[in-house]
Amino acid sequence: MTYVLGLTGSIGMGKSTTAQMFRDLGCPVHDADAEVHALYEGEAVAPVGALFPDVVVDGRIDRERLRRQVLGHPDNLARLEAVIHPLVRARESAFLARARAAHHPLAVLDVPLLFETGGDARCDGVLVVTAAPDVQQSRVLARPGMTEQRLRDILARQMPDAEKRARATFVVDTGHGMDSARRQVEAIVQQLSAGARPPSPQETP
Repeated sequence: MTYVLGLTGSIGMGKSTTAQMFRDLGCPVHDADAEVHALYEGEAVAPVGALFPDVVVDGRIDRERLRRQVLGHPDNLARLEAVIHPLVRARESAFLARARAAHHPLAVLDVPLLFETGGDARCDGVLVVTAAPDVQQSRVLARPGMTEQRLRDILARQMPDAEKRARATFVVDTGHGMDSARRQVEAIVQQLSAGARPPSPQETP
């Protein structure tokens, strides 16, 4: 039986790096963001272009133009998500079917807004990647084009880190360096690959 582990974390926490650690250990990982980017160059172009005609450039969705349409506009964001989420879910289902057919003991769903979209209900457990607020902010503001206002807008869409950690089955702290984080990931993979089933947060004493 394949254990489905949801992997999430707020921006700048080191989630993508942690996802790569799982890949390095042989675990299949479904990257929801990567799937969205692929959809913006394929089957999502027509339906998204129908909603926001000026975001289609050279036959693909221009992500910066799309960002300007939806960031700070909840109604537009909801319309976009109504198109994108079912397409991503279909790809996720196909990924899990392949993982189960290959008898992988562990499959990882890398979803930035896992709790916010209710995706944790599709998982056997959830790993939250975290770091101290000052570490998070310094990482994010070092990104090209990032501003404090844009960071605030992004965080406004995301569940607070403390709430995510309270709902997590596992927590990996990347604030103490990636070697430490890698050891934490290795312990989780060893536990789940051995068939040990951790309790849900509600069951934890």
